[in-house]
Amino acid sequence: MSNSDEVREFLSSRRGRIKPDQVDLPAGGNRRVPGLRRVEVAQLAGVSVEYYSRLERGTLAGASDGVLHALAQALLLDDAEREHLFDLARAANASPIPSRRRAARTESVRPGLQLILDAITGGPAFVRNGRLDILASNALGKAVYSDLYASPEATLPGKPLNLARFCFLDLDRAERFYPDWAKAADQTVAILRTEAGRDPYDRDLQDLIGELSTRSEQFRTRWGAHEVRRHATGAKNFHHPEVGALDMIFEGTDLIADPGLSLLIYTAEPSSPTAERLALLASWAATPAGATAAHSAADLTKEND
Repeated sequence: MSNSDEVREFLSSRRGRIKPDQVDLPAGGNRRVPGLRRVEVAQLAGVSVEYYSRLERGTLAGASDGVLHALAQALLLDDAEREHLFDLARAANASPIPSRRRAARTESVRPGLQLILDAITGGPAFVRNGRLDILASNALGKAVYSDLYASPEATLPGKPLNLARFCFLDLDRAERFYPDWAKAADQTVAILRTEAGRDPYDRDLQDLIGELSTRSEQFRTRWGAHEVRRHATGAKNFHHPEVGALDMIFEGTDLIADPGLSLLIYTAEPSSPTAERLALLASWAATPAGATAAHSAADLTKEND
């Protein structure tokens, strides 16, 4: 999808979700379209309706920061949506790349970064890019995501593990692993949509989106909603095949020395059932006789449940 198409669909979808009473406008009785009219958005943003119409047709090139901020305020954009709008504007103002896409990027983590991951033993930790490729993990991360590592859809030869392919193309495993699969799917698509706005010429990302759109109706429906989100902190809920429910919090940070990569670390409340289960998983991951430890963990989980 071109930048102008992205801009048009994003702005029209944001306009369509706002009810007049949310912005102190009269609802009226003769509205033929959901949400606000273009003239109302223009009025709220302090621009002419002709200029706003041009923006919504996909022409963000040349729009000032002031106009973008006013537009974000008029459309009630949250922080992630506001950032996405500015990403789309930067892409619109960038030099076009005629008839070719940016070359695929080969990514791996630095040895020092892997050492840091390995030193984190109290919770799962991994490094990913904006396409949701898992590029490196600690031992507990591999143990928690054992279903991901076992998925033929997520582990294609010569490519990194990919969480989006796992979520949408290995539904049997994914729906067992994510207790609320729909929420996980929404978040996955929103992260990819955010990355597409940030880096529209990423060939690998375009290929991934094309494959998921072709093979998954659930992905296509969500992709068309143009939702975006930040993924820096929050809660994660998994169901591990051996130890059961894992309810964790996570923190993520962008790696300054490795643009495009993020470090995410999960942890559990001290002395909680999840903390006990993570300890069992850590023991299982570090023991050659992991199957015995896993069976013991599964038995304990059943007793606790």
